[in-house]
Amino acid sequence: MESTIVNDIDIFQRYQQIRKQTEVICEPLNPEDYVVQPVEQVSPPKWHLAHTTWFFETFLLNNYKPGYQVFHADYNYLFNSYYESIGKRALRTDRGNITRPGVEEVKEYRRYVDEHLLNFLSESSLSAECYKVLEIGIHHEQQHQELLVTDIKYILGHNPVFPAYFDKQPELSGNPLPLEFLEVPEGIYRVGHQGTGFCFDNELSCHQIYLDAFRVMNRLITNSEFQEFISAGGYQKFQYWLMEGWEWVKSNDIKAPLYWHYINDDWHAYNLRGLESLDPNAPVTHISFYEADAFARWKGLRLPTEFEWEVACKMHQPEASTAAGFLEDGNFNPGASRNGNLQFLGDAWEWTGSPYRPYPGFDQTEGALGEYNGKFMINQMVLRGGSCATARNHIRHTYRNFFHPHLRWQFTGIRLAAPTE
Repeated sequence: MESTIVNDIDIFQRYQQIRKQTEVICEPLNPEDYVVQPVEQVSPPKWHLAHTTWFFETFLLNNYKPGYQVFHADYNYLFNSYYESIGKRALRTDRGNITRPGVEEVKEYRRYVDEHLLNFLSESSLSAECYKVLEIGIHHEQQHQELLVTDIKYILGHNPVFPAYFDKQPELSGNPLPLEFLEVPEGIYRVGHQGTGFCFDNELSCHQIYLDAFRVMNRLITNSEFQEFISAGGYQKFQYWLMEGWEWVKSNDIKAPLYWHYINDDWHAYNLRGLESLDPNAPVTHISFYEADAFARWKGLRLPTEFEWEVACKMHQPEASTAAGFLEDGNFNPGASRNGNLQFLGDAWEWTGSPYRPYPGFDQTEGALGEYNGKFMINQMVLRGGSCATARNHIRHTYRNFFHPHLRWQFTGIRLAAPTE
C-alpha cells in the first residue's frame, strides 16, 4: 500500500505563503511592465504568474483531483515552458506576444487554481507521490520568484530613463572583510545531497570525491576590485579570455558588467532603486562566466570547481549568515560582506569552473517531471550559493544552478580559488 502524508499543515501554509510572495514581488509594477520581453531569456512577469499556476494545475489538480476542470483550454499551450511530454507550447521568444489573456485574467487564473488546490489539500490525504509533486511545485515557484526579480530588473534597467521599481533609501554597505584565503586540506569528501530533506534530482546521488588541498577567498570579489580589471585593460587583452569568451566580448562590444554605465567620469549602476553611483564595496554582480574566468586569469588564480565550493561552504559557513542578503529582505541588491558573512550563501550566485553534468547514479524521473533538470546537462556551467533574489529557505550548500556561460542577467559574482602554497 502506498504511504500517505495526512494533514500536513506546514506544506499547506508554505503553499499559501509562497504564492502570496510571488504576488508581492509584482505589486510595484505598472500594467505595461507585465508584458515586456526585451530578450529571449527574460520572460514577461505576467508569464511567470501564469506558468507557476499552470504547473500546479497540470501536475497536481489534473492528475490527483477527480473531476477537476481546467481554467482555460489554451493555457496549456501558452504557459507550458519546456515540457515536451505535456504537448505543444508557444515558443519562448513569443512570450512577449501573449498580450491576451490580460493581467487581470491571469490573476483570476491564480485565484481559481489556488482555491481548488487549497480545497484539495484540506479535504484529502496526500499520497507520497502527490506530496512530492506539491513540494517540487513550491520550490519551482520559488525559482520563478528569483527569475521575476531579475527579469523585472532587466526590463526596467533597459528602459531609457531607468525607472525605479521601488522607493527605498540606499543602505551604506560599509567596508568588506579583508580579503583572505580559507584553507581546505586534501582528502576524500562526500558531496551531493544527504538526508531526508527536499532536494532536486540533480543534487543526487551523494558520492565521494578526492580533492587536492586548495584555498578559496573568504568573500566575493567587490565592484572596486573588478574596476581594477577594467582599468588594467582587461576587456581589451585577449590573453585573459577563453576563445569563445573573447569572441563574445568583441561581437557584443562588452566593456563592463551588465547595468554599469560610465557617466561624467564615474561609474554608475542600475539597481531597482534606479541609476545610482556604483557601490565600491558591494560584490560585483551580473557578470558572465567568461568575465569571471577572465578576471581570475588576470589575478593569476582560478574559479573553484563546484565540489571545491561545496566542501569549502560546508566547512567554513554551512549555514547562511544573518547578514546575508536574500529575497525575503526585499532589497534585491547585495551589500558588502560584514559581521562575519563569508557570502557563501545569499548575496550573489558564484560561477564555478565546472560544467553542468549528472552525478554518478543520477536517476532521471520518468514522465514530464523528468524533464525538469536532466535534459539541460550540456553546454552550461554550474553556479552555487544563491543570491539576494533567492529565498532563504530555498538554498542549501548542495543546490546546483546552471546557465550558459554568456548569460549575466542573474545576480552572478566571483569567488576565487588557488592551490595551497
